[in-house]
Amino acid sequence: MTMTTSLRAVVAGGGSWGTALSHVLATAGHETTLVLRDEQVARAVNERHENPRYLPGRSLHRGVTATTDPHALQRCDVLVLAVPCQHQRSWLQSMKTLIPANAVVVNASKGLENGTCLPMSRVLAEELPHLAARCAVLSGPSFAADVMDGQPTAVVLGCEDEELGSRLRALFSTPFFRCYSSTDVTGVEMGGALKNVMAIAAGVCTGLGFRANASAALVTRGLAELSRIGVAMGAKPLTFMGLSGLGDLVLTCMGGLSRNRQVGERLGRGEKLEDIVASLGMVAEGVKTAGAARMLASRFQLSAPVTEAVCRILHEGASPATAVRELMERPLKEE
Repeated sequence: MTMTTSLRAVVAGGGSWGTALSHVLATAGHETTLVLRDEQVARAVNERHENPRYLPGRSLHRGVTATTDPHALQRCDVLVLAVPCQHQRSWLQSMKTLIPANAVVVNASKGLENGTCLPMSRVLAEELPHLAARCAVLSGPSFAADVMDGQPTAVVLGCEDEELGSRLRALFSTPFFRCYSSTDVTGVEMGGALKNVMAIAAGVCTGLGFRANASAALVTRGLAELSRIGVAMGAKPLTFMGLSGLGDLVLTCMGGLSRNRQVGERLGRGEKLEDIVASLGMVAEGVKTAGAARMLASRFQLSAPVTEAVCRILHEGASPATAVRELMERPLKEE
């Protein structure tokens, strides 16, 4: 497969990020099909060039075609997976016979699978082992709405095959969407997954009324924590200083469009998790990933106090104010 000519790209998952990536691919000149579940949304994409459910009012490239027919997968050269992490294994199991044997798969979902604690590249390798060598992961600081608005955005593709990674970064790049590549697949996807947990913590701080000092401390200690867990999973330490580590962490912790940060803010203001999730209308991957991150920290015997505090707030009914106080009162140590 060459990346110098127009390719047939299929994006699976019609949420905000899948929609934005289909816009990027069509802008780059590729034949792009968005496969989603909602017939009304598909009709709106095809007739009005808009995803009214997830990105209302934002114009989608006219080259994007939407369908609810999964058989569209059979025609793809490149498959972009924007299926939520907790549903991805079952999706792959149900669609594996439709995915071409020579396709390249780019996973754009950020999270860890409940129970197994696996990142998505390893879920794919288990379900579609024949495609594992042609798998990449896309991560980095990238709000879908900003991408749709043509705001300058830089992301990173994790791909073990350096040559394939260089071709894929050209596939995604446009005048407003710059794509780097990295051979550290684990680092790229662990940074993208674990920053969502830290974003919930950052939101809690805001919801409690804390100001810039608390946010800066949270981002800094959160980076140290997610790096420890990522390195234990086999990542390279320096990867977490890049786009999928520090870059995505800063955006998701500080940016108002972050769903995970919104969850934390509302928890900090005293709302119940079930009410927040029910009203959000979109998946906040950090809610599920927090438990998996806690399990990994325990497995590797790592200190992960921010992750622990988030899990206690999310799943054990701990008071956000109490959890923050306990973090501050931990035994003092060297940085």
